[in-house]
Amino acid sequence: MRANRNQGRERMKERMRRLELAERRPPNFAARRAALGLMLAAAFVSVIGAAFYRQVLEQEFLKSEGERRFVREPAIAARRGMVLDRNGEPLAISTSVATVWADPQLLAERRETLPALATALDVPQAKLSAKLDEYVAAGKRYVYLRRRIDPQRALAVSEVIDRFKLAGVGMETEYRRFYPGGEMFGQVVGFTNIDDIGQEGIELVYNDWLNAEPGKRRVIQDGRGRVIEEVEQLKAPSHGRDLSLSIDRRLQFLAYRELKRAVATHRAASGSAVLLDALSGEVLAMVNQPAFNPNGARTESAQSRRNRTLTDVFEPGSTIKPFVVAAAMEAGLISPRTAINTAPGYLKVGRNRVRDIRNYGVLDATGVITKSSNVGVVKIAQRMDRAVLWQLYGQLGFGRPTEVRFPGERSGVLPHFEGWSRFEHATLAFGYALNVTTLQLAQAYSVLANDGVKRPVTLIKRDAIPQGERVFSEQTARQARLMMETVVSEKGTARRAAVPGYRVGGKTGTAKKATGRGYAKGKYQSVFAGLAPISDPRFVMVVMIDEPQGKQYYGGIVAAPTFSKVMQAALRLYNVAPDDPQGELLLAGVGEKR
Repeated sequence: MRANRNQGRERMKERMRRLELAERRPPNFAARRAALGLMLAAAFVSVIGAAFYRQVLEQEFLKSEGERRFVREPAIAARRGMVLDRNGEPLAISTSVATVWADPQLLAERRETLPALATALDVPQAKLSAKLDEYVAAGKRYVYLRRRIDPQRALAVSEVIDRFKLAGVGMETEYRRFYPGGEMFGQVVGFTNIDDIGQEGIELVYNDWLNAEPGKRRVIQDGRGRVIEEVEQLKAPSHGRDLSLSIDRRLQFLAYRELKRAVATHRAASGSAVLLDALSGEVLAMVNQPAFNPNGARTESAQSRRNRTLTDVFEPGSTIKPFVVAAAMEAGLISPRTAINTAPGYLKVGRNRVRDIRNYGVLDATGVITKSSNVGVVKIAQRMDRAVLWQLYGQLGFGRPTEVRFPGERSGVLPHFEGWSRFEHATLAFGYALNVTTLQLAQAYSVLANDGVKRPVTLIKRDAIPQGERVFSEQTARQARLMMETVVSEKGTARRAAVPGYRVGGKTGTAKKATGRGYAKGKYQSVFAGLAPISDPRFVMVVMIDEPQGKQYYGGIVAAPTFSKVMQAALRLYNVAPDDPQGELLLAGVGEKR
């Protein structure tokens, strides 16, 4: 035991001696410097390596990550082309407005601001919150809160952003379509959707022409999404091209007002009217009832958006008779003074009868037009082969669409002559079994106005008069015009179509309305087609009123007054010289109208 204790003491003493020797030995500074140098070198290499890795190997990744957070490439809004009338008056224009966007992930962190933001945007808070939750769940970083807001609302949103120092909410510039003419031009011009793409009318047909291509720029934004530096323009915006229509805004307004008045006065279901420049074929006015306002929300029915002058077909009735008489004169079968016996007021054709409203007895060919005799015109048509009448209607443009290239335009119905029965041959002579649009009928009447030449109609302003196709000789067309002038006389069926100071010609039409089950009882379509002045026609107009109510449903009573009022305004606006001296005296309060 004692031996062990002694050995322990000896070992302890030996350690103490060694410690004393170590304390007396001088420090090894060289080793320390070497160790420190190695540590600094390792740190330096590590820093250089990290810098090389980030600046060289990870450069593209880090650059893209930085740009993703602060560099943006927003679009530069471009203006859609304007739609103008023939005199340069705007019918469709684009105005700059603000669109509010947000980063859903950042906005979700500031939900306390949603009530104020919803009020400024004028949207329900619940709807805004639900939209935000949807985009946050989907991991989206961009959402439109509301597009194309008015300046007052944009100011309110800007105040909310500044008041709450709201990050991730901003505004950008877009263009909103505005239609100064409102419902007067709704069915012609049409409208665009939220992305400024044409949906109806001219906006749709000429979308590629009017459409704009946005540009693109590169910007640096701060954490709140505000642009702090414009870096560069990547692509210049390409604005849409303007388009000039043939429509005259003044005449469109007058025609719309008078048509609306006629439809309301006669409590009709609908109506349409077209006014053409007789020489060039340009459409100067094209109006419909009912109408819609393209500036409003799309809550109206599809029926009110229809351009009925092109989409609705009807049987033209007696308005077709001047062409039948003209074709017979062209063929040398009759002259304006050829006697036609219409007694006893009806004509048996097969098992059917063609009737007049009374027994007119013996009429000349002009009288057949003046009195609108069905019996007389059928007897004239029976002198011609069915193929001749069918070919005539085809040359006038019936049975195929016009060249206006309008969406939804109907071609009408012109049955082939090989399928005609004897009675159909008769009814086609006074406008039954034939379907046309208002524009087609106006184009046909322009043939008589143009001394027998048919020219294509257009809704686009023309710089030159196009070549036409001859349908009648000049002499035949002029004779037909003189015969139609008698319709507007005291002896005719359209005295209310007269225009003081001018010689006017035309033809009334009153046809029973056809339905899927035959002709509806008590439903009519009242039409007047005419031109003025007779001496040198400048304008052609067709008015169609669908289902006028009451006892007054004849074309000469329902449609003719609208023609008179619009035609009078058109002749005055275009400074067309009067060709009725006695009418001029009447305007001055002298003399009596013959």
